[in-house]
Amino acid sequence: MQIFVTGAGGFIGGSIAAHLVKRGHQVTGLIRRAEQAKDLQALGITPVIGSLDDTAVLAAEARAADAVVNAADSDHQGAIDALLHALSGSGKAFLHTSGSSIVGDASGGLASDIVYDETSMPAPTPDKAARVAIDTKVQDAARQGVRAVVLCNTLIYGHGAVPGAKSVQLPRLIAQAEKSGIVRHVGPGLNRWSNVHIDDVAALYALVLENADLAPGGSFFFVESGEAAFRDMTAAIAQALHLGPAQDWPLDEAKAEWGYEMASYALGSNSRVRSRFTHRRLGWQPQRTSVVDWIRDEMRTQ
Repeated sequence: MQIFVTGAGGFIGGSIAAHLVKRGHQVTGLIRRAEQAKDLQALGITPVIGSLDDTAVLAAEARAADAVVNAADSDHQGAIDALLHALSGSGKAFLHTSGSSIVGDASGGLASDIVYDETSMPAPTPDKAARVAIDTKVQDAARQGVRAVVLCNTLIYGHGAVPGAKSVQLPRLIAQAEKSGIVRHVGPGLNRWSNVHIDDVAALYALVLENADLAPGGSFFFVESGEAAFRDMTAAIAQALHLGPAQDWPLDEAKAEWGYEMASYALGSNSRVRSRFTHRRLGWQPQRTSVVDWIRDEMRTQ
């Protein structure tokens, strides 16, 4: 297939694009910075320079491709509208990347026993209502002749394919620790997030693209293969960085460092999910199941 991937210079998009190339697909990737072109070309990806605001570029690439993967921004309404409009009536696949903070509880680092799956979703918080509305709009595009699928990723770890590209959550914890000499988690760090290795994410996207009968338009999949409390992840980071024990951090101080969204949801909430469909319906078999083991054994290997 000829596949167009947005966010190809990033951690998720670049890794997905590189994996698709290895599987024999022809991949064109949207990047914002021209200096990333050589990195993409080295991975076998054809770079297209532009942004999500360049709707004419998005539409042209979508029409030229057999399938589109949006891995750039879960919340960019204009780009998603442009891509869906270009694909309308084509029957082509559109894979949209969402994130499991949509079920986050902003608990300030406190624990929760609640676990969600694709069939038991909560009403979104006001902070996440816009993202959930976009996910729903993508799914609804199946009625306009698009094989539109939402892949809702959990905390992603591992080393990405594009040099210098990083995930969202763990790098924030690591950067703060390296700057201050103290590893910290929000509140008591009892909050738990489901998680998944980037290689397994890329494999799942390929599986969805290549199996239209198993992942029809309108599908929604959580992407997860393990779970960990933040205090266990920060303990592993402290060990890997040879620093003292990880410390609790009041939410207000964490917000001052990371901002409201990052501190409250990405690092300070519970986001516990299970997929009822990825394993049974798609036959996805993730190879990694422990983010704590990865932090201790592989985080510093790149």
